[in-house]
Amino acid sequence: MPAPERLPAPGVNTTGEREELLAKGELTVVGRISGASNAVLLCTVEYGSVRADCVYKPVKGERPLWDFPDGNLARREVAAYLVSEATGWGLVPPTVLRDGPYGEGMVQQWIAADGADGADGADGADGLLALVEGEEAGEGWKPVALADVGEGRTALLVHADDPRLRRLAVLDAVINNGDRKGGHLLAAPDGRLYGIDHGVTFHVEDKLRTLLWGWAGEPLTDEAREVLTGLERQLAAGGRLATRLAELITPAELAAVRARVSRLRRTGVHPEPSGQWPAIPWPPV
Repeated sequence: MPAPERLPAPGVNTTGEREELLAKGELTVVGRISGASNAVLLCTVEYGSVRADCVYKPVKGERPLWDFPDGNLARREVAAYLVSEATGWGLVPPTVLRDGPYGEGMVQQWIAADGADGADGADGADGLLALVEGEEAGEGWKPVALADVGEGRTALLVHADDPRLRRLAVLDAVINNGDRKGGHLLAAPDGRLYGIDHGVTFHVEDKLRTLLWGWAGEPLTDEAREVLTGLERQLAAGGRLATRLAELITPAELAAVRARVSRLRRTGVHPEPSGQWPAIPWPPV
């Protein structure tokens, strides 16, 4: 009997095929990814003649969060994927909610980040984030904040002025991402950029914490405005996205998503830190 074919990188197969593989395939746990605050299991998933690597985060392995008392992190991860797909940008790897060896959890296709040498893909942000001396970001970079680098010295944290990152900044504003760290940015060998780890999203209060503040206060691109218009339509009562999100997050959280999209369209600019919540995630990687 021939060995199952390893699934090519995202973009080769259709999204529907990849979702079907993740949702219906047989999950086999290979190991646990260290360093994560919740249980993160590296698995293979096999369906028919296709096999792929994936990440499985069982709900049973989640640590309760006092400020996210409703639902669970796994469902928020799936909700973030659905919003990403609705934008047409494909910024989140295919993600599904399903039963697994340790019960219900989210299963997400593994992305082999270009240049990553660790299981958690922490080096996937190479070339996208940097620390520079002085107070000028330099051409092609956007300033974020001054960082303490020890021995009384500071450096300027910057991120690339990259359209892929800018799209991700818009997505984070929509889903209210409370934890956009450098290690959550994965640059794939095919040139695509992915964001992962979206468990702390969709809160009704402003929780946006990110390393992608470089465009704060700047006008949104025409592309982003068009995407937001489409999202507003899909989030309307009875819309397909609204219906699917209602299965994953609370009614209040769904209303908050609609309000954020409406506000972004109305203001036409990237959001700025509120000042009521730490703007930078810790640790930043």
